[in-house]
Amino acid sequence: MFDFVRTHQRLMQFLLLLFIFPSFAFFGLESYTRFQQGEDAVAKVAGQKITQAEFDEAMRRQMDQYRQMLGTQFDPKMFDTPEQRKNLLDSLISQRALAAEAARNNLAPSDQAVQQTILGMEGLTTPDGKFDNDRYKSLLAMQGMTPVSFEARLRHDLAVQQLTAAVQDSAFAPQSVSARVSDIAQQEREVQQMLFKPADYVSQVKVTDQQLQDYYNKNASQFAIPEQANIEYVVLNQAAAEAQIKVSDDDIKSYYEQNKKRYSVDEQRRASHILIGVKKDASEADKQAARAKAEKVLAQLKQNPNDFAKLAKENSDDPGSAEKGGDLGFFGPGMMVKPFEDAAYKLKEGEISGLVQSDFGYHIIKVTGIKPGSVKPLEEVKGEIAADIKKQQSTKKFSEMAETFRDTVYEQADSLKPAADKLGLKVETAANVTRQADPAVGQKAPFNNQKFLTALFSDDVVKNKRNSEAIEVAPNTLIAGRIVSHKPASKRPFDEVKAGIRERVIQEEAAKLAQQAGEAKLAALKAKDDASGFGPAKVVSRNKREDLDATSLQAIMKADSSKLPSYAGAELPQQGYAVYRITKVMQPAAADAARRQAEAQQISGIVAQQETAAYVQALKQRAKVKLLKPVEQAKTDTAE
Repeated sequence: MFDFVRTHQRLMQFLLLLFIFPSFAFFGLESYTRFQQGEDAVAKVAGQKITQAEFDEAMRRQMDQYRQMLGTQFDPKMFDTPEQRKNLLDSLISQRALAAEAARNNLAPSDQAVQQTILGMEGLTTPDGKFDNDRYKSLLAMQGMTPVSFEARLRHDLAVQQLTAAVQDSAFAPQSVSARVSDIAQQEREVQQMLFKPADYVSQVKVTDQQLQDYYNKNASQFAIPEQANIEYVVLNQAAAEAQIKVSDDDIKSYYEQNKKRYSVDEQRRASHILIGVKKDASEADKQAARAKAEKVLAQLKQNPNDFAKLAKENSDDPGSAEKGGDLGFFGPGMMVKPFEDAAYKLKEGEISGLVQSDFGYHIIKVTGIKPGSVKPLEEVKGEIAADIKKQQSTKKFSEMAETFRDTVYEQADSLKPAADKLGLKVETAANVTRQADPAVGQKAPFNNQKFLTALFSDDVVKNKRNSEAIEVAPNTLIAGRIVSHKPASKRPFDEVKAGIRERVIQEEAAKLAQQAGEAKLAALKAKDDASGFGPAKVVSRNKREDLDATSLQAIMKADSSKLPSYAGAELPQQGYAVYRITKVMQPAAADAARRQAEAQQISGIVAQQETAAYVQALKQRAKVKLLKPVEQAKTDTAE
């Protein structure tokens, strides 16, 4: 864990976005702090506009989140719908209303709150528990963030959390309510089952040819053979462009010399310190008292320098390092507050500083180790440099190849081979391809893209066996295809499927007869109790289903138990119709205290969510929300 003096490290704060606040990743940070006044506004909240561009950015982030969650099963069309867009806009409006209220109340988190939030993060430390500055910088660059903007966003989100936390923390459910819910959840019922199986009624079913023909006509989709095609296709992507870029040793050496600092490791220092804490806004008397104490400790160190660890344990106000004798481990430039860093880098190994004042108080510093800076040799980073050069040049190379690709598949439209030969690509094949993307195939197959399939099955491509146009199916990924052979959509003949239809109709009719018999038996039992024909008794509850399905359990637990025995019935898919005889209703004598407490917390959580939703709704009314126009389909790179 980071020690107390490392708290003003701004760059690491953006990782809070990834690990602590899913709302940021879901709806977009820019919506929290940027109030654009563009003419393409879709809503106005507290006098500030939400623009179409901001909505598009929020949708892009939402799509990215879904893609990470679902992987190859992700389909943008499932989420970029009118209902999803409405929900997303409502979320953005809610966040704006909360932001306006936080600003109105001048809410701002303290430095200590920001510090504690950062210290609670995971994934930013090396195996030995030190802060991994390189990993932090890498992740920051991946997110395209700056330290200043991220710190502002982080503080802003903590301020908004202060609002919602105040509502959530005050919510509670009466004990009588939670106790009643727990009683209902733990109630047990003793039941017996009588099952009416469709198999027992098959002999009673008489099927006519007209019934079979009617089933065939009404369920045509069950017997449809979709349109299919065997296809050829060619893919041009970034990897193909990179493969054609040749990087020479001279290129690598030149890049290395120009970017040598990138492969340098700064000098690192290990230090211990004793912190006599005092707040920035402390009274003069408190500051003087802290300084006097620090000077006293420093005087003791001058007499006995070897007592540094002992005095740190006894006097330091930095809990993270005091128990380790003040040891902070190794650190590099930018990892400590500036006064501390400046002093530490002026000391020689083994030297002890005078008093060093920072925002946290007075430090006494002892440098205990020095790791000199170094530069990685060219041979060690040669492969990395070659990959970087290829990556930098591949965008331009892809643009050049893409233009050639588009022109060639269009101009020589009777074959994909010319385009493949010209660009060093491979003609691939796929069989039994349909107009609709196949979820079972997923996105791993580049041809299984709805946008491409729509172009591939266009009239011109199908009838004239021409190349499709080059379609962008992902960033820097183009695909063109042609149909080799085509089978129109058809329907399996009636005589071919007649036997199967007969079996289905018999099963359906037998199930109806079983249900009718079961319902008649249920009505008779409600009029007059009869225990004959039921199976052995078993005890069930909402938490102990035994072998019951959800439908049966619900019917049993909802049945009127004021007079026993009572009865309930339920249709069981593929099994028939079940009648249940309820003979006892029991409440466990000893309530599970831990479970009751957990259930009470869950109920309070539900109440807290409801009250928070009501609070946000009230804030939206106060903010005078206005919907200016419907949001357009998001302009994101995820749209197919």
